[in-house]
Amino acid sequence: MQRHVVAMGGGGFSMDDPALDRFVLSLVDAARPKVCFVPTASGDADGYVARFYEAFPTASFDARVLLLFEREVADVTSFLGEHDVVYVGGGNTANLLAVWRLHGVEVGLRRAWEAGVVMAGVSAGANCWFEASTTDSFMVGQADVLADGLGMVAGSFCPHYDGEPERRPRFRDAVASGSLPAGIACDDFAAVHLVGDVLVEGVASTPGAGAYSVTPGPGGWVEEPIAVRRLEGI
Repeated sequence: MQRHVVAMGGGGFSMDDPALDRFVLSLVDAARPKVCFVPTASGDADGYVARFYEAFPTASFDARVLLLFEREVADVTSFLGEHDVVYVGGGNTANLLAVWRLHGVEVGLRRAWEAGVVMAGVSAGANCWFEASTTDSFMVGQADVLADGLGMVAGSFCPHYDGEPERRPRFRDAVASGSLPAGIACDDFAAVHLVGDVLVEGVASTPGAGAYSVTPGPGGWVEEPIAVRRLEGI
């Protein structure tokens, strides 16, 4: 069974960008996809949930939300496994991981992923699949190292690579120093598609949005662009 992850640096319905969402759905063979939104990183914000339902209307989707701050789902593992796509929203990565572990969500996500459910997410919802990441979880405007994640994808991730000024230099320096393992960075409106640990492709919904491989190198870091396919007509 193929194990898909789509990690967005920024975009999707969170940023009024339907093209990346359509790309995620293109990985699913279903007339009426079952999509589960997990808004934990935003504290299950009502407005975020409303935007999800607007982006995935019931006429075309079986759209559901896993709430954890006012939890109504008894068996999280079974619930997650019933879907074609699990879509994790942005927000606070550190809080997201802590709450998930308290509620056993980590186990459910891994089992669903291993069973072929497509895992997708933006910002914190992209960081979470990797071993480590950069995050502003601890202070707004910073890009701190978070040596934590679900580890479903090896290495590290950096979202908002071009969208927040601290992200690029901090990610490069962290990889160079060894405080983060080698990894992938995505600009806003760009994403990477991985099957297991294999990078299948980079995609972008706007001109100029890119994805990058960052590895340690002589004297510091090496940043190399990942080929990105511009999304049109998906």
